[in-house]
Amino acid sequence: MKSTLFNMVTVLFTVTLIASAGVGAVNMITADAIAEANAAATTQAVANVLPSFENTEVSEQTIDDMPIVVYTASAGDKVVGYAVESMTKNGFGGSIRMMVGFAPDGQILNVNVLQQAETPGLGTKMADEDNALLRSIKDKKAWEIEFKVKKDGGELDALTAATISSRAYYDAVERAYQAYRVACGYDENADGVSGATATEGPKTQEGGQNE
Repeated sequence: MKSTLFNMVTVLFTVTLIASAGVGAVNMITADAIAEANAAATTQAVANVLPSFENTEVSEQTIDDMPIVVYTASAGDKVVGYAVESMTKNGFGGSIRMMVGFAPDGQILNVNVLQQAETPGLGTKMADEDNALLRSIKDKKAWEIEFKVKKDGGELDALTAATISSRAYYDAVERAYQAYRVACGYDENADGVSGATATEGPKTQEGGQNE
């Protein structure tokens, strides 16, 4: 009996060890591929929101306890724009990451949504190439914009039936603008975005509505 129990334990241990080693090997093999894919996606996102450039200088900031990355793009000795990888935790479906492009004078050139988990057909429209949120801010000087939707007393459009998602989008863009100002030397530090902490979300909405 003891011998049988010992054999069973030995076999189970061996199988577990082999399985763990296999999982570890797969992780090691795929980690580099995933890292390369993420790097390629980031490079493409920077190119999507800026004019042509030759080099980028990368700097990191922390705003509202969130990591923000600034890519200062240049052609020769001239800075042609700033691509800011920003984020917010206020989305209806959680965190949203995006790349926001700024001209040296603060004009918003483009926005590329990198990650979102909003409601399909509603909040997900923020990732569409031509959407109401992007149209509200594109080609405008960021320092002229109050990042509020009309429902909150501002002048910016919101996605239909997706006000929370729209607020979150502008929240991330405003945080990107603060990072841009620091990168340009206009500010020493970012103050953070007003209302950066989510007060509404899927669990607190009555009926789960994105409004």
